Amino acid sequence: MRDARGPLASGETSIAEPHPTRDHTERLLLRAGVPVRREDNRVIVPSTDELELDDVTVPGDLSSAAFFIAAGVLVPRSRLVVQGVGVNWTRQGFLRVLERMGGIVVGDLEELGTPPGPDEPVADLDVAAGPLEGTTVEPEEVPLAIDELPLIALLGCFAEGETVVKGADELRLKESDRIAGVVDGLRGLGADIEATEDGFAVRGTGELRGGALDSRGDHRLAILGAVAGLASQEGVEVLGMDAAAISYPGFPEDLAALV
Repeated sequence: MRDARGPLASGETSIAEPHPTRDHTERLLLRAGVPVRREDNRVIVPSTDELELDDVTVPGDLSSAAFFIAAGVLVPRSRLVVQGVGVNWTRQGFLRVLERMGGIVVGDLEELGTPPGPDEPVADLDVAAGPLEGTTVEPEEVPLAIDELPLIALLGCFAEGETVVKGADELRLKESDRIAGVVDGLRGLGADIEATEDGFAVRGTGELRGGALDSRGDHRLAILGAVAGLASQEGVEVLGMDAAAISYPGFPEDLAALV
């Protein structure tokens, strides 16, 4: 909601973006009749007397869908379709990294132009299990994949070669220190992983033993542990699984429905 109050100000409001970020607010303002525009690395929001907005359809959240996508890629002989998920270009960072790793996700990943249109693009994603290769997530990719980086670490455990995430020091400032949580949690399950100052490095072994993972009260670590349990040899006990309800109250039931 970085620029939602811009239309109420006198004159134009300008917001600088060092890197592209999620543009849901800009799309909603455009739909409401605010002539938002982009100039280089700035979003310009003019003053607008009146907002007019009809019914809005909210697509499925890609950050939540990403956990099921990862499960579908990791669990042998899996095949699932994730329906009605938002594929806004600014939310596709995880999908682009996964595609580079060899993950099989078939859907419309068309890059939308700038400035964005008023509607959120929606697609069905067809996911299947398959071999993965390690990759490097560079700092400029991090803003558009920040919430899914723990999943990249999990995928890296099963990939051939090394998977490295750089420039993600923001993870230390989330609901928990997610770099420490991911590294300690996955290492406890048998992963060959180490923390760096601004990310982590995973050397793929093709498997996870399993065990227990402490969510540290962080919803994304809790859900990460549950997905790791599906792909591991012995399963995973998630300590503090109730933290998943912060962002996805029905996750345990939805995950169980796929097994």
